[in-house]
Amino acid sequence: MTNNLIKQVRAYEVLDSRGNPTVAAEVILNSDEKSMAFVPSGASTGKYEASEKRDNDDSRYLGKGVLGAVEAINTEINSILEGKDPSNTKEIDTLLIESDGTSNKSNFGANAILGVSMACSKVAAQMLNLELYDFIHLQAKENLGADVNKKLPIPMMNILNGGAHADNPIDFQEFMIQPSGFESFSDSLRSGVEIFHTLKEILKKNNLNTAVGDEGGFAPNLDSPPVALDLIMESIEKAGYVPGEQVFLCLDVAATEFYKNSIYNLDGLDQKFSSSDMVSYLKDLRSNYPISSIEDGLNEDDWEGWVNLTSEIGADTQIVGDDLFVTNPLRITEGIEKKAANAVLVKVNQIGTLTEAIDAIQTASSHNFNSIISHRSGETEDSFIADFSVGMGSGQIKTGAPSRSDRVAKYNRLLIIEKQTSLCFG
Repeated sequence: MTNNLIKQVRAYEVLDSRGNPTVAAEVILNSDEKSMAFVPSGASTGKYEASEKRDNDDSRYLGKGVLGAVEAINTEINSILEGKDPSNTKEIDTLLIESDGTSNKSNFGANAILGVSMACSKVAAQMLNLELYDFIHLQAKENLGADVNKKLPIPMMNILNGGAHADNPIDFQEFMIQPSGFESFSDSLRSGVEIFHTLKEILKKNNLNTAVGDEGGFAPNLDSPPVALDLIMESIEKAGYVPGEQVFLCLDVAATEFYKNSIYNLDGLDQKFSSSDMVSYLKDLRSNYPISSIEDGLNEDDWEGWVNLTSEIGADTQIVGDDLFVTNPLRITEGIEKKAANAVLVKVNQIGTLTEAIDAIQTASSHNFNSIISHRSGETEDSFIADFSVGMGSGQIKTGAPSRSDRVAKYNRLLIIEKQTSLCFG
């Protein structure tokens, strides 16, 4: 028997960056080579995402345990994958999807399936003596037909939090910086770090809270999006950089979180917006600030609003679908046909397998939609998405502030890849 086949798949209940249970999956080969992957989890989730499997047992971890997902891996998935070649990503993922037998992966759980899919790719790279990003690149190009070039991504760094990620009145969820006017990843990251620390000093001087939220950004008690954006503009300039040339602003509105009965309820602003009002408000912000990207500016079912926003400012602004697309090639195709958005946020746990995430990127890029590889608010020390962004040549990564080891792990991995390669940036 060849040593390059799967001998065992096993799983563990571990903790994510919020202290909630998540799945760690380990794949062991006949050669006893093995690798492990940790699965992230979101707080602000779209209703069309693949289904996490939680125990709902209130006597453990407030009902958030994942022993059921762990058991699915240790029994059924282990049996299904025994003797299979981990380097055949498409075959592995197809087997997992078909054996689960549901449209949203609710039988095994998307957290179980993804953990195994990621761990298979890691151990396959190891057995082939490849870097993980090289293995992902080869799988995308040779086995899945994706036309991609490896590159280092521009970071999108969440440095101020609101919405579901903070206990403050701001309705919008994330205020990010995108240091895109640099020649290298390390220079781009360095500028972001300096702006982040400068912002902390400005917040301190204004007697504002400098505690950080789930994604490492600050969550001070601010009144409105313009106040947050003004603070970031001041931080960019004080750190010695030029807004709109070297560093741009990005928003994650997460509008689905405050949408009800066809109305956008912006409680922090004490205003209620129709879809067209919301588009006008975002358009005004775009006119007043160097905003390069707006994510989830409308509700996940407000297709008309998305089309309107893209028509109004999409020519010079990245209009990103997260809850709208949930990394699902079918929903991305619908967005392409309707001309709603022009970019896709890619979260591997929204769809549940590496193959489907690659397909989502290929679907987007083949119609000139940008792709941004993204973390989740409940992250782990696993740096998988750093390699994924490089291997898929997405050109952009969203993985939080340069704060908290669960976020910094991804940046550190990218710094190392940059030093070890001659890959282009952005």
